[in-house]
Amino acid sequence: MSKGNPPGLDLPRLRGYLDRERPGLVTGELSAEVIEGGRSNLTYRVSDGASSWVVRRPPLGHVLATAHDMTREYRVISALGPTEVPVPGTVLLCEDTEVIGAPFYVMELVAGTPYRTAEELAVIGAERTRKVVMALPDTLVALHAVDPAAVGLGDFGRPEGFLERQLRRWGKQLDASRSRELPRIDELHTELGKALPPSPAPTVVHGDFRLDNLLVTADDRIAAVLDWEMSTLGDPLTDLGLLVMYSEQRDMPDSPITTTRGAPGHPEPEELVERYAAGSGRDVSRIHWYTAFAYFKLAVICEGIHYRYTLGQTVGAGFDRIGTLVPLFTDNGLTTLRKG
Repeated sequence: MSKGNPPGLDLPRLRGYLDRERPGLVTGELSAEVIEGGRSNLTYRVSDGASSWVVRRPPLGHVLATAHDMTREYRVISALGPTEVPVPGTVLLCEDTEVIGAPFYVMELVAGTPYRTAEELAVIGAERTRKVVMALPDTLVALHAVDPAAVGLGDFGRPEGFLERQLRRWGKQLDASRSRELPRIDELHTELGKALPPSPAPTVVHGDFRLDNLLVTADDRIAAVLDWEMSTLGDPLTDLGLLVMYSEQRDMPDSPITTTRGAPGHPEPEELVERYAAGSGRDVSRIHWYTAFAYFKLAVICEGIHYRYTLGQTVGAGFDRIGTLVPLFTDNGLTTLRKG
């Protein structure tokens, strides 16, 4: 790891803050490196030579209006620490933007592998792949069994009208990225609105639950669930629908959108749904709606990336063709919704 400051993290100022707030925690000179794959927030591994931690902060150029994201992440991870949900231990939260230029928090470093593609899973073989992926619905069952009020998260979100608000929010996101004709995506949005299912009792939802947001141990256990920036109180089946969508959509070469479908031993999506239903006791008969909604969200995300790419605001491998994926995800969403 580098002794110099990585982008967005001033190590001397971080060291000074930790020495004040947690005397004796750091025993040597700090070094740091950026951990790739942390989604919108920046993630760093920080070490003093004897111990290591993870620091999370908003992206560079972050506006303070959404600085609560760090507080929300820290709060939910801390609340889930004593439960059966595997999360890293938290160390401290800093909401003072004067320290490193943005709010941040520090948590324990958890050893594990984030499997992001079918090719990465293929390396561990079919039997281990099946074990790892089948652990995902079990982890969701554990998360959705947590009583929010009992862990201090009773006011973590507004579950009433959750699905309506989600559909409206992603519709607005789509409108903000419109630069071309995409009539079928509007069709999908409209049909989702006409077929809204009744939500079960609200739970803590992760909001972006998939295999590459989890760390897996060498013996194929889930060591930690990461990236809680979209967590709230809401409909638990939105987490399951997203998991199903990523489990049935095959990986697309040379694309920034990665999935694990196609790896030898990968369970069928129906198996994941059955496993979740058996463990949670919830009615999953409308899972097609939640899966179609997940396709809609992914289509909107891809269209946003495509729009920024056309403006020259996004660079990276695969971004030049991400716009071609939008009709694919839209059609998959419509097909999924109508087959229900």
